Amino acid sequence: MADFQTSTHRAKWIFTPNELVEKYKVSNQRAIKMLKEYGSTRIEVSADGSLSYPEPQLDATKVEKRSHTKPLSIEDEQLMRVFYEQKIQEVCLAFGFPQKIQGTAIIYFKRFYLQWSVMEHHPKNIMLTCIYASCKIEENHVSAEELGKGIQQDHQVILNNEMLVLQSLGFDLIVYAPYRSIEGFVDDIEDFCQANDQLEMLKDLKETAKLEVDRILLTDAPLLFPPGQLALAALRRSNEVHGVLDFERYLGSIISRQQSMHTSSELIESLNLIYSLLVKLKMPSSDDMKPIDRKLRYCLDPSLQDDKKREKRSKHKSKKSSSEKHGLPSSTPS
Repeated sequence: MADFQTSTHRAKWIFTPNELVEKYKVSNQRAIKMLKEYGSTRIEVSADGSLSYPEPQLDATKVEKRSHTKPLSIEDEQLMRVFYEQKIQEVCLAFGFPQKIQGTAIIYFKRFYLQWSVMEHHPKNIMLTCIYASCKIEENHVSAEELGKGIQQDHQVILNNEMLVLQSLGFDLIVYAPYRSIEGFVDDIEDFCQANDQLEMLKDLKETAKLEVDRILLTDAPLLFPPGQLALAALRRSNEVHGVLDFERYLGSIISRQQSMHTSSELIESLNLIYSLLVKLKMPSSDDMKPIDRKLRYCLDPSLQDDKKREKRSKHKSKKSSSEKHGLPSSTPS
């Protein structure tokens, strides 16, 4: 595998916080504009990967009605991305995939939604395609049929979105997930500590750090920091649990041995920033997602709102009719 320093991962997919905010804002605003102009945000993807955008609404009444459909906010979109990134981890665990596959799939997913809003492409579909693509690039091939069957989803959706996902990634498919860096750092820590009699503690340090990486991957940190720093942040958190070494002294040794352009204090600042993202991470539950998912469904298909209104009117009429039949006063004022 090529060195991270010369990779497209480093050159094209590490951003500043302001750049990330701007990217999320642009895609969100584009989807909101589409909703206002066309009454829907759904972009259909055909088998050859071509896209079909919503048709303009010629009926002024429909446009007026559907202009009241509430779009997702940037915060709503963030919660939805985190929710489906958790789902990627759950699916990968259910299939017994190696951690590098879930890491690559989540980073593909993150990169995709730098280009698109969740209002344009439902994350449930993109999530599956990212897992499928990750399995391919990490040489752990699983068929789309097998993947779809395993989670009771139409495998054709996975295949239809494959070219869209690859194009949105700019075909930059080599991803440096932090798990591999953890392995290297733990070997280095063993030499640093001369810890031949602490192999069990080092094993615990490594396993806890990998669990920390699972959480770090749900934040924006993989788009802001190189994988080595993500791994060090996870190891520092793990070391707080297991107390294997003086971690600041170890960081100083890394700086001196690598003749880094960064100082030890700058590295610690980066690790602190990664930790702050973890502290701010909101892990949405299914109940938290219900109102956001409802808004998303109406954005993708505003006619569902009309169906819901008709259903409410029908229930109301039925209730009124039943009340009158039994001689009960109607709830509707005269």
